[in-house]
Amino acid sequence: MKYIRDHVMFIFSLLAILLGIESFLVFDRLTKNYEQDLKADYSMLILANKSMTLSELKQINFNISAIDIIKKQAIVDEMAEGMSDTSADDIMNALPFFYTVRFGSYLDNSALEQIKEQLIASEDIKKVETFGKNHNSNYNLFVFIKIVLWTFVTFMSLTSIFLVIKQMEIWQFAHRERMQVMEIFGASTMLRSGILFKRAIADALIATVITSGLFIFLRFVWVKTSNIEILVNKQELLFEYKDIAILGGISLLIVIVAVIVVVVSSKENKL
Repeated sequence: MKYIRDHVMFIFSLLAILLGIESFLVFDRLTKNYEQDLKADYSMLILANKSMTLSELKQINFNISAIDIIKKQAIVDEMAEGMSDTSADDIMNALPFFYTVRFGSYLDNSALEQIKEQLIASEDIKKVETFGKNHNSNYNLFVFIKIVLWTFVTFMSLTSIFLVIKQMEIWQFAHRERMQVMEIFGASTMLRSGILFKRAIADALIATVITSGLFIFLRFVWVKTSNIEILVNKQELLFEYKDIAILGGISLLIVIVAVIVVVVSSKENKL
């Protein structure tokens, strides 16, 4: 019973780390995807005194990645309804050139304000209008959530790593007689610690399988009945099969480092 309890405690400590890491990976994918949507929705309307090209606007600010020309003809047709052709031509000549500007990456508010000021400072640009769709509040919300989640994952991981090391010390104490006999016969430190490596690696793989299984269940089963629109629409982001390799690599790294720390500290205490 004690054997099972020790393994369960060790696996739970690893699960706390892996669940936090996988949650962060999922949130990071969701926010990056949503940031792409926000980037696509955000634009600036430019009123220019002359016809302008993308390269000319890029010279003003390199973040500008695309421009859409708003044809003046539709505006003229609406304004000059019932007027003579000459009046329509006069309106066409009087109107500035209209462009919708888009950006290659998700920019914060200070960067967007700087771009606006740079555009307005140009002699060729008459006016700049911005359309953000709650850009400011969305950006600040993302920053806040990322900080909170990263802080939580960091503290949870540090606490769990401490528990992993303490559990490793318990295992080492439980097998001290066996390890002492191996030492008498000249076995190296790493060879004597083989039992610790085997148990730790086995539990690391179990924790990886459990964590991966939970998120696979979330992606393919739970999300279908959750009725949470953002999760249903982004179902493929809730788990990617490459996450198994990431979680497995992190768990193995943690337990191997933990074994080495315990073995080295034990050796130093003997000295």
